[in-house]
Amino acid sequence: MASTRVTVVDPISLSADLQARAWLEDLDRDRDVRAAVEVVNRVLHSQRIAAADPYLHEVSPAQALVIRAGWGEGEQVADGRWLHARELPWQPRGEGAAGGGRRTGRSAALRPQERLAVLLGGHGRSLICEELTLRSRLDLEQGRPAHAALELAQAYAAALSELRAEGRQDLAIRLAELEQLRGGVIEQAEGALAQRDGAPDEEIVAHALERLEATLRARTATGFNMK
Repeated sequence: MASTRVTVVDPISLSADLQARAWLEDLDRDRDVRAAVEVVNRVLHSQRIAAADPYLHEVSPAQALVIRAGWGEGEQVADGRWLHARELPWQPRGEGAAGGGRRTGRSAALRPQERLAVLLGGHGRSLICEELTLRSRLDLEQGRPAHAALELAQAYAAALSELRAEGRQDLAIRLAELEQLRGGVIEQAEGALAQRDGAPDEEIVAHALERLEATLRARTATGFNMK
């Protein structure tokens, strides 16, 4: 399996070895790793657009084989080498040892291995709204609220149609909530498309996205019907 090394260089000046060691010891692992990954993902997003390549995609810290922070001379760090470095084991705050991302609780609720078996076995299908919801979440977390708002509006339209068609009475209250939120979602999407009033309201988008995600989790939390 091929692997790629990425180095994010911060041109901060460290005048002495002791100062450099103090900087390294004072790193906030969660904050600084996320900041570095945000830089990498901005580059990847720009490259995807520039190359018109839909298969280029963002990455998460959980995908890294190893994460290191360190310091060195300019040419050294540009080539991925260091005078001194230490590993930063990735485990976001508030998660257990089994966590693979910062939304471990959501993944556990979805029972992904069981769902995967159902999908691969042809006993169930994925919903259009699920993919659109994931895309909206990714864009919101990567600082692209306009993209997130547009995708969320499409996700809401698909979800209300697809989930109602399943006739799940246990989701009736949740679907009613989504219907109430949909107007605000559409307003944010239309504003983003018209580029009026600045960027979409991230609080509105984030809240509506969270409620849709909660509905999708509730849909799968009780298990799966095998056809």
